[in-house]
Amino acid sequence: MTEPAFDHAPVGLAVLDARIITRCNFQFAETFGGTPADFLGHSIAILYPSQEDFQKIGERLQQDDVRHGTYNDERIMRRLTGDLFWCRVRGRSTSSDVPFATGVWSFADISEDRPIVSLSPREREVAILTCRGLSAKEIGKELGLSYRTVETHRANLLVKFEARKLPELVAKLTGMPL
Repeated sequence: MTEPAFDHAPVGLAVLDARIITRCNFQFAETFGGTPADFLGHSIAILYPSQEDFQKIGERLQQDDVRHGTYNDERIMRRLTGDLFWCRVRGRSTSSDVPFATGVWSFADISEDRPIVSLSPREREVAILTCRGLSAKEIGKELGLSYRTVETHRANLLVKFEARKLPELVAKLTGMPL
């Protein structure tokens, strides 16, 4: 049975059960470069830049502060062609106690607002936590790094994004106007 509101929604929608795509709409398929049938029955892991990124998001979904059944973030995802792009992800599980229970997730391509820059997984983590407003010491504690190592990653990010100072880097990372 098809539901026009779901199938033709202007944002990519997918129903996931234990992180397996059980249903998706046309916009989801277009965003990730295929047809709805190309995704059905596959793990959402195929759309992550790496298995490590997939695992880290899975771990994040199980932390107490997000186990209330809803989640949202902005992250780099991968199209079926292998091309990377920035994506806004929002989801709601049918169970606040079981983060991987059946849930509805939306995926919006926001790559027009953000440049894709080649980042190591660690740089990506530091960039995300920097955008959340964490200090170098707080990021170091969360990632098990010294704050000096975090500062080195931030310095690399400044160069890669051609930013002069941390606020300019955050603006570029978040797509905010300068």
